[in-house]
Amino acid sequence: MPLDLTALVDPEHTAVITSEIQRSVVGDLTMLPDLAQLATGALDNIGRLVKVARSAQVPVMHCVYLPRPDGKGTSQNTRMAAALKRRAGESGSTIDPVAAAEVVDAVTVEDSDIVIGRMHGMSPMNDTGVDPVLRNLGVTTIVLTGVSLNVAIPNITMDAVNRGYHVVIPRDAVAGVPADYGEAMLRNTLSMLAFLTTTDELISIWS
Repeated sequence: MPLDLTALVDPEHTAVITSEIQRSVVGDLTMLPDLAQLATGALDNIGRLVKVARSAQVPVMHCVYLPRPDGKGTSQNTRMAAALKRRAGESGSTIDPVAAAEVVDAVTVEDSDIVIGRMHGMSPMNDTGVDPVLRNLGVTTIVLTGVSLNVAIPNITMDAVNRGYHVVIPRDAVAGVPADYGEAMLRNTLSMLAFLTTTDELISIWS
């Protein structure tokens, strides 16, 4: 992987992806309160980053989880999915999946942004159209942000690397629980697959 970060994130071939920074995950409708609390700082940094990215003509893509209201077609083959379904049933409240998939207020969504929902699986790179859309944009480098370092971020990273993309992760624009596990994931696994940087360093390059 090239070590020249400026060349690696050239706006001509780079896109920012946000992962699950939505109300039902890290916002007011969250069923993962510990993650939502830990993600506050990351959300602020993502908000700063996407504004500068747009000014630099770097495409911004928001990947959200958006199942059907009746749940048809949504996989329940993981313990996480089963636990969230059970918790939703115990709460006795019905949440509109469209509202649940809205990007949190800390990160603005502009008309130029691309929002892609998925209704199954654990990675938006899998069978959602994300890959061909990125290729149609001429993207070869993904700046990956959002949650979580437990599941989605490593999943997306591996999917993207296996498809030939370079992945850049601003370590202060991602989050996982507990915090020390997230740091261990970055240090021991993702550092072997992606270029780790910071929000301020990317902003400096794109400014």
